[in-house]
Amino acid sequence: MSIKEDEQTENLPLVMIAGPTASGKSALGMILASALDGEIVNADSMQIYRDLPILTAIPSAEDQAKITHHGYAVLDAAERCSVGRWLDMTRDVVADIHHRGKVPILIGGTGMYLRAAMEGISPIPDVDPIYREQATRQYEEQGGAAFRQALAAYDADLAARLHDDDRQRLIRGMEVALATGKPLSQLQALPLEGRIHGAWTSIVIEPPRPELYDRINSRYPSMVEHGGLDEAKALLARDLDPSLPLMKSVGLPPVFAYLTGEMDYDASILLGCQGTRRYAKRQMTWFNNQLKANFIEDSSYNKQFSESFIEKILPKVSF
Repeated sequence: MSIKEDEQTENLPLVMIAGPTASGKSALGMILASALDGEIVNADSMQIYRDLPILTAIPSAEDQAKITHHGYAVLDAAERCSVGRWLDMTRDVVADIHHRGKVPILIGGTGMYLRAAMEGISPIPDVDPIYREQATRQYEEQGGAAFRQALAAYDADLAARLHDDDRQRLIRGMEVALATGKPLSQLQALPLEGRIHGAWTSIVIEPPRPELYDRINSRYPSMVEHGGLDEAKALLARDLDPSLPLMKSVGLPPVFAYLTGEMDYDASILLGCQGTRRYAKRQMTWFNNQLKANFIEDSSYNKQFSESFIEKILPKVSF
């Protein structure tokens, strides 16, 4: 995009709704999309995959029929979606929505996606999958401690920041070093690029923690019982690489453990609820520390998204 095009889009409205899992982001998005003549854009790293629509809480067919949604269930579980790939896809979607005179509403719980949209990302070149395979084999053969020491020879700063069991980031550091000959930490320090230009209205939903946890404890077993178990069974049967992003989706490993006989059903549900609560807590901490928001909403589920809150937002979003 040229500087002139950036200037033309800088004042176009963009809404971002962030929040932990089960916080009601989709419900607020539907309200705002109806009020603003908007369209909803996915900013969740798991909802981009089509294989677990129930377990990843992809918006219902009914909601998608009412409001146009973009970026949900567009990739197969065998694919890997990076922040950069998502940002490229989403930038084009946002431009099209703006071109048609509507308001893009980005919704998700993946903080790295949302921050990349608002601020851009480090200019790291695409890496041939052969280098990831090489780094993965090395990690599996050496183990975390020895692998981190090996990484230090290429990228001492990154190796010093990571723990031995941070498999994903250690492998990422090695694959980038092998492919580019440059330390990932050095590339990450370069000026950010590729942000989505617009007049951002950012909202973070922070329900009272006891209510959020109660909702998770109710929602997760229901998702597993009403289709989630079948989704997991079909995915497990594909025998995919366990390091793929979707295979590590929150709440999925306990279901796999039940299906393979490693634990009984009730134990898997308890573990899934526990893991989801911990994930929600990490999300809230990240949003509080890493994401700038114009609005922070802490509505109770009993009176979710009051009219006064909606009325505060709407005047901030206009062409």
